[in-house]
Amino acid sequence: MTRTGVWGRASLLALGGAAGFWLTNLAISLTPLAAEYRSALSIPYLPMLLEAILGGLAIGVCVAYPVVRFFEMGLSPVTASLMLSGVALAIVTLVIEVPAKFLTTINDPWRYFLIGALFNSLRILALGAVIGVLGRKGLSGI
Repeated sequence: MTRTGVWGRASLLALGGAAGFWLTNLAISLTPLAAEYRSALSIPYLPMLLEAILGGLAIGVCVAYPVVRFFEMGLSPVTASLMLSGVALAIVTLVIEVPAKFLTTINDPWRYFLIGALFNSLRILALGAVIGVLGRKGLSGI
């Protein structure tokens, strides 16, 4: 075990993953499709950016902590983080996207569900990739 402990290492990876999530969200938010999505769902721009960093941190901790634990068992941080990101994506889709799109009265729920799923896939994949790469490059030396 290194000097910072499991939570210290996981915190650093989670911060990196949250940054990847937020930067991907920022890039997506500048597209016309994202503008249409925000307009259809009445999502204000600046609060959405704040929510993205908070969501990225929450998902980042949920992915980074097990990655640190798996690393100690000999699994690759990249493989572990991408697998856990896939699990996080499935949970976010089932718990947030499905009810938000199909239990409300928005027009064309399938279209906005698929757009939201695409955006979440890109953001969460970026989070997992950053955590995995940071974990591979520096987890043993943190």
